[in-house]
Amino acid sequence: MDFNEKYMLRALQLAEIGRGTVSPNPMVGCVIVQNDVIIGEGWHKKHGDWHAEVNAVNSVKDKTLLSEATAYVTLEPCTHFGKTPPCADLLVKYQLKKVVICNHDPFPLVAGKGIQKLLDAGIEVVTGVLEEKGRQLNARFFTVVEKNRPYIILKWAETADGFIAGENFEQIKISNALSHKLSHKWRSEEDAIMVGTNTALHDKPRLNVREWTGRNPVRVMIGSRKAVTSSTNEGVLIGGLTLNLPNVHSIIIELLSIAPPSGAGGLQSIIIEGGTKLLQSFIETELFDEIRVFRSQKQLKKGILAPVLPKNIKMMSLQNLLGDELTIYQSDK
Repeated sequence: MDFNEKYMLRALQLAEIGRGTVSPNPMVGCVIVQNDVIIGEGWHKKHGDWHAEVNAVNSVKDKTLLSEATAYVTLEPCTHFGKTPPCADLLVKYQLKKVVICNHDPFPLVAGKGIQKLLDAGIEVVTGVLEEKGRQLNARFFTVVEKNRPYIILKWAETADGFIAGENFEQIKISNALSHKLSHKWRSEEDAIMVGTNTALHDKPRLNVREWTGRNPVRVMIGSRKAVTSSTNEGVLIGGLTLNLPNVHSIIIELLSIAPPSGAGGLQSIIIEGGTKLLQSFIETELFDEIRVFRSQKQLKKGILAPVLPKNIKMMSLQNLLGDELTIYQSDK
């Protein structure tokens, strides 16, 4: 690993700290190095707060060192005024010697303008360092900008013999306590959570993060208003469309207009924890980015079958959680 990758890896580690708190902004980390010594670090901590570059520069005690320093930043510095001033202007102000960037920013208000501003100021720029790791980190941000839809995660738990629930939607505890806690951590990291009518009526899920510390996702239910009002799951947003395959794309596009808890922009990501019908609809329309499946050692022998995994996926990880097997798949499209 060369020194550019070494410091960019540290910047990516810092950026990760902002997961679940910066949406709809991307996660960004910044490391400032002078003579192979880190003199400043920062990351974007919360939507609306200072960006990573500002926090990194502010952490440098002796600002005179900046003109001989290199900044390693995970995403192209912004050039527009939003809730904070442009980060590219800050780096130009202190005349950093060099800026190393992991990913170009595809957002139209940036899209190369940050890099050009640095070059115009005489600052050396290097791009594409650990680029794939950066895209994985900010998969949600890149999906929204490039595909005009939220990042979609399908998640369920199934028994060893392939059932997701008992007969007549009987609620069965399938996964163990550790898997349950991890599911709540995942909820805290996404903007929204979706279930269907049957899940709302039969399970009456709270859809919060009571087993973890963090924000609750926006709750979305696809189905009739009658089904929602007859359940006890208060505060659920109505999809407004009866679930069927042609409507799945329309449902997802509508989510872009729903403001997340931060109150700005549309929902950047959604985790779908519904029943087989809802999950299979997204699978059959090939509208997903990840699939996360817990498989327990329990046997039901009869009940509601789990969704059928699609062919266009690749396994990203497999781990044992105190007996439960967690497999994470990614779409290969």
